[in-house]
Amino acid sequence: MSKIVIMESLGISAQELATRKAPFEAQGHTFVDYEKTTDRAALIEEAKDADAMILANMPMPGEVIAACDKLKFIDVAFTGVDHVGLDAAREKGIAVSNASGYSNEAVAELVLGMVLSLSRNMTAVEQRCRDGKTKDGLVGGELKGKTVGIVGLGKIGSRSAELFHAFGCKVLAHSRTVHTDAPEYVQQVSLEELLAQADIVVLHCPLNDSTRGMINAEKLALMKPTAMLINVARGPVVVAKDLADALNNGVIAAAGIDVFDKEPPLDADEPLLHCKNCLVAPHVAFATRESMTLRAEIVFDNLAAWMDGKQKNVIP
Repeated sequence: MSKIVIMESLGISAQELATRKAPFEAQGHTFVDYEKTTDRAALIEEAKDADAMILANMPMPGEVIAACDKLKFIDVAFTGVDHVGLDAAREKGIAVSNASGYSNEAVAELVLGMVLSLSRNMTAVEQRCRDGKTKDGLVGGELKGKTVGIVGLGKIGSRSAELFHAFGCKVLAHSRTVHTDAPEYVQQVSLEELLAQADIVVLHCPLNDSTRGMINAEKLALMKPTAMLINVARGPVVVAKDLADALNNGVIAAAGIDVFDKEPPLDADEPLLHCKNCLVAPHVAFATRESMTLRAEIVFDNLAAWMDGKQKNVIP
């Protein structure tokens, strides 16, 4: 029988969690739940006797994985896995699965929310209203007829493209591979073409060696001075100081940022907290009631499949 450690909250109720555990416990498997921590010694102590580990976006360093001699499976309740020490997992032959697909709707919808909020100056007009003032000087813009550039045409990027198309936008996309199954309304172009033509640039790409620091001062200079940038991918895809400088100097008009170089809470000197026309959120794009339920379903399906020798959502 296996010992499974849940290293942090999965964002569902205790009752729902108990219901999902029950079939495994009936087979004799045991679960131990822990609170989220960044203390490596504590993580090693919690996971050292585990056969399987479930975590979400909590960093799981290679040092911890290497110290867990019984560990055979890491079940990541998240789409990205750049916070997991994959090299250590590979060296020890530990299987890794993710929860790809759980947040497609949630992330795509937040992108639209950020774009609409920035386009209609919602933060500023709300404050005007609360201060007893008018909209003077804060007339917004519409999405219809705008060109949207989506960087990363996976499932979430494709859903964002669909939503923008429904608003009457022209959709450009750039991805590391050409998607032959992309809908006809998506025009696939180079990154440079996308940045130069788009009124709205949305980042949906994974974080890897080729995308780290991809949006820097040089790339931002290619964008229209009226353009906005939305980052719901990973913080390090964008050089934060370069973006803050671009916003303060009018290189681009606005930005919506849900991800940063570190997980919130942010340091007081985070550049994107101190620049013009930047809507910030503490990494909430994935977090809806519906997505948390779907995520738990995928995670426990992954666990069952691994136990049956039929691993799903495999991270190579």
